[in-house]
Amino acid sequence: MLGIKHAIEPDHVIAVSTIASQSKKLFRSSLAGVFWGIGHTATLFIIGIILILMKGEMPEKWAMSLEFLVGIMLVYLGVTTIRSFKNIHVHQHEHVGELHNLVHSHKHSSKHEHKDEHKNVSYSKSLMIGFVHGLAGSGAMVLLTMSTVKGVWEAAIYILIFGVGTVLGMLFFTTIIGIPFVFSAKKLRLNRTLTQITGLISVAFGIFYMYNLGVTEGLFNFGYLVRLLER
Repeated sequence: MLGIKHAIEPDHVIAVSTIASQSKKLFRSSLAGVFWGIGHTATLFIIGIILILMKGEMPEKWAMSLEFLVGIMLVYLGVTTIRSFKNIHVHQHEHVGELHNLVHSHKHSSKHEHKDEHKNVSYSKSLMIGFVHGLAGSGAMVLLTMSTVKGVWEAAIYILIFGVGTVLGMLFFTTIIGIPFVFSAKKLRLNRTLTQITGLISVAFGIFYMYNLGVTEGLFNFGYLVRLLER
């Protein structure tokens, strides 16, 4: 249950939404959530077990820096999502007396190629997003594990079960998130609007996330100035 709850944290859902928005098939959208969960669990397991074996804790500044990396990633994902429709051109082709609007995505290279406007879901990107989120959450995971179990083997099993929860949670929510994108796949304007809204949300949340860590939480060591101004 903790794993499922962890999977639906805003930064996780927003990041994977940018991947799900590129899908034309619900199965691919759902699978993106599974790959995120696998990457997330793998990082938590490796870093978590190492820290537990060393009987150490991740320094707060390191943990906050990794969280800040999540904010950078959210902005990057948002920008790339917004730009995903940049090179789409609409052409009209006449077939047997009828005009059909066919949409092609152009890649300008030595050979003029046509590609579909929707890219295939990048499972490797989902995996990498999971890795980054796992790194950012590994410090808290170690503290939670150490307060719950007694031995290394118990810790390993605990993290793996937690990981299964995150996979199931993200599988469910990426399926839900993918539905509007799949059903609007043939409606270019609606799909583009939904995709760009997703990208904007990712950028806005990423900026807020970085501001909160860097300024409010004091990662850049001038958070106290803000608190003084607020007083």
